[in-house]
Amino acid sequence: MPVNAFDQYPLTWKPDKSKLQPPYYRALAEDLEQKIRSGQLQAGTKLPPQREIADYLDLNYTTITRVYDICKKKGLIYGTTGRGTFVAPHAGQHAAVTETDEADGAIELGVINGFGEYSDLVEKATSAVVARGYLRNLYEYSQPTGHPHQLAAGVRWMEQLGTHTDAAHTAIFSGAQNALTVALMALFSPGDKIAVDKYTYPNFIELAKLLHLVLIPVDMDEQGMLPAALQKQCASNKLKGIYLIPTCANPTAITMPLERRKALAEIIRRNGLILIEDDIVAWMLAAGGQVLPSMFDIMGGESVYICGMTKSLCPGLRIAYMTYGEAFRERILHALVNVNIKTSSFDAEVITELILNGDAYQITRRKYELAEKTCRLYDRYFPDHSPNSEAVSYYKWIPIRTDAPAEGIEGELLERGVHIYHSSRFVVGTEEPRAYLRVALCSAGSARKLERGLKILKGYLTEKGYI
Repeated sequence: MPVNAFDQYPLTWKPDKSKLQPPYYRALAEDLEQKIRSGQLQAGTKLPPQREIADYLDLNYTTITRVYDICKKKGLIYGTTGRGTFVAPHAGQHAAVTETDEADGAIELGVINGFGEYSDLVEKATSAVVARGYLRNLYEYSQPTGHPHQLAAGVRWMEQLGTHTDAAHTAIFSGAQNALTVALMALFSPGDKIAVDKYTYPNFIELAKLLHLVLIPVDMDEQGMLPAALQKQCASNKLKGIYLIPTCANPTAITMPLERRKALAEIIRRNGLILIEDDIVAWMLAAGGQVLPSMFDIMGGESVYICGMTKSLCPGLRIAYMTYGEAFRERILHALVNVNIKTSSFDAEVITELILNGDAYQITRRKYELAEKTCRLYDRYFPDHSPNSEAVSYYKWIPIRTDAPAEGIEGELLERGVHIYHSSRFVVGTEEPRAYLRVALCSAGSARKLERGLKILKGYLTEKGYI
């Protein structure tokens, strides 16, 4: 019997040896997953070195290596060279933020709904589509990528956002999340590594977990992902892809300047990474009179670009455009047919009508003006508290001075009548160096409710000494 195999061996993860059944690697992987998902092993917990747990269990070292590899692919744990293996953030919970979160009637500062004040123009477009008398054509199961005139409208819309493509390399999806799912399933395999910002879109984190993809966090500054940090990760990890939100990133609201985009594009090319660009908020920059070339354009069209329409036009019409390079075309179309099945041609037709009659541009201008007003209201309560505070955005990113548990902060604010999200939902990899709150400015329902929510939030953070 190994000298270390005694009952009181101090291990953070200590499987019950008497209950193990062959195959041992599978039983151990299930035990580790159960303890993480149940909360017995909290995020950030350092797991025993593989040789120690193998010694304790009197098993081969390679068996434990296999166990850890399985759990890494599921996004439950991660390893850091020289430091060890840790339970991943979000491993015991769902990171995704959705409208189904219970807010108990609180003022909504968490979920990003977008302003719904201009549904009259959407209703007018819907009536115009119905009046034309060709609904039967829209009900048919055909044109899985979208009807030609719908694709042409999408190409036209993306051009004014700084993305130039053609209909042959464009497809329509049932929302940006659906497009992301198809792109990941088409272009990546379980275990593949994808570089992401240190703080990123939580539904992408959750999607990567479901598909057993490994997200590698890359350090950032006030201009977004650091090129040198990306190159360092390329050298130390076998990265296959990279996911970026270059314009008004969720959750940080950072917009990458042109030089940063070019520097990252050079590293992406040099290392042969597959770029997935999520540009769901680029319309806001364009509505404000500023257009930056997309990463897709800078990459010469050899990447994947996703443009969602829910936040810009109508949340109920789940439409997103994806454009892709020739190298990805066959795989994207194969996955689209087998995963996306068929986006609603009716929804796509209403969006097409809005683009062609010009009302889409009117809606985005009005929403931009509303966002400007809510940002000014926010600045009254939190002047100089947010990075990129001058940016017009649906959300703000407040640094707070505390290491109090995220659930406690969110819970205390909910008790005071405000629903908000802590940065632990957005962080990838090791524990975050500092805490933030993401404050949605577009979902309270009225300026009066938003101001009341901001006042409650300011009072709470001041009282606690967090700002």
